[in-house]
Amino acid sequence: MDILSIIGLILAFGSILGGNILEGGHTASLMLPTAFLIVAGGTTGAVMLQFPMSIFLRGLKMGIWVIFPPKIDSGSVIEKIVEWSNIARKEGLLGLETVAESEEDPFARKGLQLLVDGSEPESIRSILEVELSTKEHIDTQGAKVYESFGGYSPTIGIIGAVMGLIHVMNNLADPSKLGPGIAVAFVATIYGVGLANLFFLPMASKLKGIIHNQTQAGEMAIEGIIAIAEGENPRNIESKLQGYVH
Repeated sequence: MDILSIIGLILAFGSILGGNILEGGHTASLMLPTAFLIVAGGTTGAVMLQFPMSIFLRGLKMGIWVIFPPKIDSGSVIEKIVEWSNIARKEGLLGLETVAESEEDPFARKGLQLLVDGSEPESIRSILEVELSTKEHIDTQGAKVYESFGGYSPTIGIIGAVMGLIHVMNNLADPSKLGPGIAVAFVATIYGVGLANLFFLPMASKLKGIIHNQTQAGEMAIEGIIAIAEGENPRNIESKLQGYVH
């Protein structure tokens, strides 16, 4: 669990709501279903129009990574690769067949299977790099879903503000209807700008950081598998891969 994300969300929204209360405002005045419907519905519709269904759904599934990021333990990856190297050194590449069958990570399992099949190092590198690049591209597109949410929501909030002001102008003769119209106008703007800058855009940036770390771990695994294929000494492999760990 990413505690920093939770603290950040609480601090961001809590500071704004707390400041509103300290200024004498009422939290209930910010809870307008009409304004929320305009911003949430309009923004979601625009994002759905921008992306294909597969990318949109991928982005939604990745949202949980902000709180529960995928575990990336470079140290344990290095240990596994060094262990594979020792097995290959003692038993040959065919000795990794049992290891490949029991490996849980599909990417590592594919690399091990290529080793067992006796593929050339450059062929192994090419195959694994294509798979890693494809996964990085798809996940980055998923992160861009939240970038789009953050890009559209302020504009949709302005649309809600204009709609509220139109409502006000149409009811100038009836003062009792002026307050709700003005409230929708300002609250819609708050929703749009607030969600973009406190939620969607930070989410997109954090997801991109996670994707970068995953890609770096994949590159490390590729280098380790290639080193095994080339018959490098396990100690040299460990020293090389330690360069990926900060």
